[in-house]
Amino acid sequence: MILVSRFWTKVFSWGKADAITIYPFIFLKKRIFKDNRQLINHEQIHMRQAVELLIIFFYISYLIEFLFRYLQYRNFHQAYLNISYEREAYSNEADFDYLSKRRFWAFLKYLKK
Repeated sequence: MILVSRFWTKVFSWGKADAITIYPFIFLKKRIFKDNRQLINHEQIHMRQAVELLIIFFYISYLIEFLFRYLQYRNFHQAYLNISYEREAYSNEADFDYLSKRRFWAFLKYLKK
């Protein structure tokens, strides 16, 4: 379910994202983003990741990996971009058939040192 909420997008992303997935919702900062197929696809990839990891484990591992990447890069944006879940979503957000051919736990191939 896609909801437009500047408030919740800001709360869940510290004001840094245009959209964020908090299962079972995709929150968008602005109504115009509903027309952005690539952004919606990116968030739907996160939705699949969350389901695969039974939702709670997705968010726990997302935060743990973010903290690890932050210690590694000492930069919020670089840490975020190097989270395996984000790497998968950004790499495939323009492929609108990706979710139909995506393998289970595909994010694992995006883990790196």
